[in-house]
Amino acid sequence: MMQQKRNIRIIEWEDLDKRKFYSLGVFMTLTTRATVYPFTLIRTRLQVQKGKSLYNGTFDAFFKILKVEGVRGLYRGFMVNTFTLISGQAYITTYELVRKYVSHYSSSNTFKSLVAGGSASLVAQSITVPIDVVSQQLMMQGQGEHLTRFKLKPKIVMATSKHKVTFGQTKDIMVQIFAADGFRGFYRGYVASLLTYIPNSALWWPFYHFYAEQMSRLAPSNCPHLLLQAVAGPMAAATASTITNPMDVVRARVQVEGRSSVIGTFKQLLAEEGMWGLTKGLSARIISSTPTSILIVIGYETLKRLSLRPELVHTRHW
Repeated sequence: MMQQKRNIRIIEWEDLDKRKFYSLGVFMTLTTRATVYPFTLIRTRLQVQKGKSLYNGTFDAFFKILKVEGVRGLYRGFMVNTFTLISGQAYITTYELVRKYVSHYSSSNTFKSLVAGGSASLVAQSITVPIDVVSQQLMMQGQGEHLTRFKLKPKIVMATSKHKVTFGQTKDIMVQIFAADGFRGFYRGYVASLLTYIPNSALWWPFYHFYAEQMSRLAPSNCPHLLLQAVAGPMAAATASTITNPMDVVRARVQVEGRSSVIGTFKQLLAEEGMWGLTKGLSARIISSTPTSILIVIGYETLKRLSLRPELVHTRHW
């Protein structure tokens, strides 16, 4: 009985007021993305550079970009990246609905999380990849422009201080991608993205629930569950990121450099940079995933609690 009280209660899809859930969810997702975007940009540049030709690591990249390009440099491509809010909502919806569906066949939380996480990533990546392809090209402008096939027109680069030019840059890059590769160019790296993010998502949720449950057994009975979940999130993210980082490096190179072969890119990476090349951007990925996971966990769990159907509010205690 005591053990049951200390288990972390999971709020399921049918418990939620959907209007509250979606309206609060958009705000949470946008806040999270804005907070961690600079490290997403840094991760991309580190993964694409040859050896240490441009930056020596995450913090070296951060200070160099800040010095040369200013704060704006850390947010290149952010405006177009905000369209991933759509995929974020699609991810959450798919995750919750698949969990509900799988629960009819299995009561295992690990299995439900594994299947739902992978399915949610498949749906989200189908929406996200075209946005990522464009935003990553924008990320590489400035110090990293020599590493990408597409360059902004000089007159657009000179006018970066004007708000309207943000989408002028986006249009310029989109026109170049379409001219070079057609519509398929916007889905370059789609397979690599699926091979990266489906395993990452499928691993994150089971590890998250596993770490949360393990800590709940070790922590004092009066320890807030939300605190345990906030610690479990980054642990799960670090574990999943470490396992999937090699494919993430390949994905970034395929999308930015215009390569067509995932296997060929992987072999070339190994030949040129060895096993070390597979770890490129890992520290930036973990650094960005730590606050992301904390914000996601605290935000998502709080969001679900705030979105509980009115008749359930007084029956749930944490």
